[in-house]
Amino acid sequence: MKKDILGLNIDDVTMEEALQIALSFTESDSAKTVYTPNAEIAMAALRDSEFLEILNRGDLVIPDGAGVVLASKIINNPLKQKVAGFDLASAMLKNPEFYDKTFFFFGAKPGVAEKAVEKTKAVNPHLKVAGVQHGYFKEEETQEIIDRINLLKPDVLFVGLGAPRQEKWIHAHKDRLKVKLIMGVGGTIDGLAGEVKRAPAFFIDHHLEWLYRLIKQPKRFKRMLNIPSFLWEAVKYRGKTR
Repeated sequence: MKKDILGLNIDDVTMEEALQIALSFTESDSAKTVYTPNAEIAMAALRDSEFLEILNRGDLVIPDGAGVVLASKIINNPLKQKVAGFDLASAMLKNPEFYDKTFFFFGAKPGVAEKAVEKTKAVNPHLKVAGVQHGYFKEEETQEIIDRINLLKPDVLFVGLGAPRQEKWIHAHKDRLKVKLIMGVGGTIDGLAGEVKRAPAFFIDHHLEWLYRLIKQPKRFKRMLNIPSFLWEAVKYRGKTR
């Protein structure tokens, strides 16, 4: 069931429920989309009507971030829990129910997707990867990339081009792609490759991943302001509806 969080329709699911939905998508006759908005992305969507519409057309839209869950509670329309896109993608790559599915990694800098595959296969030798493609391509190369993906026909396509570019790319081309599940994964490919370290358990358990990223990458400060901005929008919304 989807819940309206300030105009963004988010699926109210647990991690296990999201994993099972993703699994069901791999049996689909047409490409199903999975989007993973956190508070930063949600705020960007509130400012970009095209982006908001694309997210709302997603077949599975998970709350990737404590900020989205907190906003849902502020407006008295609570979501069950945070479902991080990195964790969902990782679960798909390691879960035995996906052993017979093939994956395609699309995104990150040249060589990073290959490293992500290598490290993931070290953990799960059953992993089947149809192909990889870096995210540094020219617009005129798009058709060639689509043709290559279609030739390989993976069940799952991970698109890590960063938001909103990846969601807009997925939306523009999903009907031409011969895949079953397309997921916008942001920096997941970098994370799997070890290029970007995930926050320590303390930060994750206390919903402070944003703080860890800010400490490691101070240049993200301006972007991080979207988190309190989104929460403030929730507070204003609650004030209007009382």
